[in-house]
Amino acid sequence: MKIYKESFILRTCNCDFQGRWRPSAILETMQEAAGAHSELLGCGRNALLEKNIVWVLSRSEVHMQEYPMVTDQITVETFPMPNRRWFFPRYFIFRNQEGKMIGYAGTLWLLLDINTRSMLPPGDVAACIPDNSDLTPPMGLPATVGTLEGETVSSLHMPQYTDLDVNQHVNNTRYADWACNALGVDTLRDHSLQSLLINYSAEILPHQEMELQLTRAGDQFRFSGFHEGRMHFELSGTLSSW
Repeated sequence: MKIYKESFILRTCNCDFQGRWRPSAILETMQEAAGAHSELLGCGRNALLEKNIVWVLSRSEVHMQEYPMVTDQITVETFPMPNRRWFFPRYFIFRNQEGKMIGYAGTLWLLLDINTRSMLPPGDVAACIPDNSDLTPPMGLPATVGTLEGETVSSLHMPQYTDLDVNQHVNNTRYADWACNALGVDTLRDHSLQSLLINYSAEILPHQEMELQLTRAGDQFRFSGFHEGRMHFELSGTLSSW
């Protein structure tokens, strides 16, 4: 199965206070679709856990041209591409009920040893990835987050119950929620996240209090998290008026 497709109806739990697809819910959809496809390919969570391995994200980059509303039907298409050394690229295309592309995304995945918490080489998992060299990704590989000059506001956050996932660390989708919370209701009432780029440098475990830093410069923003001086993630994005 080279490409995995799944259609669903946006529910209120997937949407923000204005009824639009919530950025973290977009990441959740990507995570679940990738997981479902991996299961079909024989390298899903259950198969890897037998070897004490799990998938973890290294980078995510999302571009939205339109934001669907609650009760809209969405189709997500996802496919992997050949691994780049230790990295496994995977891409996503979002379509509305008419089949029009309303957004796309790219991700880079790694393999993690759940006992040592260290990264692993592709090994036998690479053999599960179909030959998709004939497919054209909607974008290049996810980029690195750059610097941004502007006013920076800092805050502290201790990971909560709702931040954690089955891998015993802060889930990748929660960083989008933290960024949206930092941007605030007033900003997101009038603006959408046209693009979102997340670089995951180190996992965040329970009881690791994070220093969060938000920098704004016009429609650009940068958001990062540190624990005891070490950067665990950095995120950037572009805001667009509705």
